[in-house]
Amino acid sequence: MSEIRKLQAPLAEAEVRSLKAGNEVLVGGVVYTARDMAHKRLCEAIQAGRELPFELAGAIIYFVGPTPAAPGRVIGAAGPTTSSRMDPFSSMLISNGLKAMIGKGYRGETVREALKKYGAVHLATLGGAGALLSKHIVASEVIAYEDLGTEAVRKLQVVDFPAVVAYDCYGNSVYKQESAVK
Repeated sequence: MSEIRKLQAPLAEAEVRSLKAGNEVLVGGVVYTARDMAHKRLCEAIQAGRELPFELAGAIIYFVGPTPAAPGRVIGAAGPTTSSRMDPFSSMLISNGLKAMIGKGYRGETVREALKKYGAVHLATLGGAGALLSKHIVASEVIAYEDLGTEAVRKLQVVDFPAVVAYDCYGNSVYKQESAVK
């Protein structure tokens, strides 16, 4: 059984480069949420030279649109969405400093190449376990694109958020066979 690694966001280059596909990790610190439409807006802002709602350097983005919080909770169920839906946007964000993403499922070839070129990783977490994962989120605040509702960009404070390095920055993957995603 391998040692579980603790990661603290924002991530340093050396920390990312020390990770290997298959490493189990517990993420702590600030993680930002973004799904399809938020990714599109972030990329449009980069292309237009506008300031982003958070610093990309060393950042981690979690592909999630959490449900509303129950009374006494900071967030509702917070399970990952399908990572490949962010593929059209991820390479641009990685090239601008994003160091890690958290989601579920395969990544396309363009994203995998960007991970290698810019030294970033993709982490996978448990699909279908949103209620369990939400227990690792201790604070949540909408910081951008509030009009997107549950898909607005949030700043999360996480403690021991469980994940696995699905794709490392050396081109290795935990998946035995890649999907047809290109």
